[in-house]
Amino acid sequence: MEAAPPGPLTGIRVLELGNFVAAPTAGRLLAEFGAEVIKVERPGTGDQVRQWRLPRGDTSMMWRTLARNKKSVTIDVRTPQGADLVRRLAATADIVLENYRPGKLESWGLSPEALRAGNPRLIVARISGYGQTGPYRDRPGFGGVAEALGGMRFVTGYPDRPPTRVGVSIGDTLAGLLSVIGALMGLLSQHRLGADRGETVDVALHEAVYSIMESTIPEYSAYGTVRSRTGNQMPGVAPSNTYPCKDGDWVVIGGNADGIFLRLMNAIERPDLAADPRFRENRGRASNSELLDAAIAEWTSTRPLDQVMAVMVEASVPAGPIYSAEEIVKDAHFRARDMLLEHEVEIDGTVEKVLFPGVVPRLERMPGRVSWLGPELGEHTDEVLTSLLGMSEDEVNELHELGVI
Repeated sequence: MEAAPPGPLTGIRVLELGNFVAAPTAGRLLAEFGAEVIKVERPGTGDQVRQWRLPRGDTSMMWRTLARNKKSVTIDVRTPQGADLVRRLAATADIVLENYRPGKLESWGLSPEALRAGNPRLIVARISGYGQTGPYRDRPGFGGVAEALGGMRFVTGYPDRPPTRVGVSIGDTLAGLLSVIGALMGLLSQHRLGADRGETVDVALHEAVYSIMESTIPEYSAYGTVRSRTGNQMPGVAPSNTYPCKDGDWVVIGGNADGIFLRLMNAIERPDLAADPRFRENRGRASNSELLDAAIAEWTSTRPLDQVMAVMVEASVPAGPIYSAEEIVKDAHFRARDMLLEHEVEIDGTVEKVLFPGVVPRLERMPGRVSWLGPELGEHTDEVLTSLLGMSEDEVNELHELGVI
């Protein structure tokens, strides 16, 4: 295992108690920028993501991605000895990440107050379905449910079909990102304001989704407008849609800024629409979005995707093809920006070269890095307990025999 190169978070230690996607997403981001992230997993089974989307092999690529740069330590936190180990590890940490249902950590003696007993400046970032307070706090909640309650599913899809999901775990990912922001703000308050007590960050999955729903609530409150499913159209903003190209390809074109609209209309050989006074501002274009979309589609549908893109680039109109994973891998721009990182992975006894996503955001002076992929279950247990807690080999072996680790 390579030593992680210095990053902006070098020297920060994170204890990750969460499972699935939300808290692990937060831990992944912190680890990519230099933090030492110690992931606590249940002995024997580990994080269930290890087995998600697994057509072959023993460990999923999702796990290898979400847990990269982390150390895996197995501890049964439900046991008194396991809970004590977590408290001792928390005393050495700067941040604890967790995404259990409210009250679960408290039932194990691992409340924020208990974790701070040996470390008052510890930041505890808590992710749950509905937050640590409120009438729904005790309900179980997953990202998909949060996307529904937070309003995203209601506006996703076509009006004549049932609501649909985005193709990734967007609710969990948003919650993970917001928990990182909250944790970093806690660290910043200690650095700049001299705060001597660690912050508690409370992120609810449904609120993470709700926070990106733009002006849906103000529009309802002010105008009585309920934003609903509009397919690929942007409601109230035009033209911006997905358009067919020759040979079955699709392109997304955004011509909804005043100047860009003029360039787009001229590019598709419709100077009459560019000169039409109805379309000088967005309000008029939005009222006639079907007419504009039809004109654009008429032009794109008779041309191959490459030609459409060439014309849009030449006219400086935002446009892009709809890529599958295969097409992303073939795209030179992704490679040029280090967004396709090759690593060797053992699958069914054979070492294969596998591509993984690069690190975002890009920092010029201290960029994030991937030093290793998601580790094997419990790969770092003995190392962490002996080096951080000063435990002897005999003490560690006894905990192994008891099934605590």
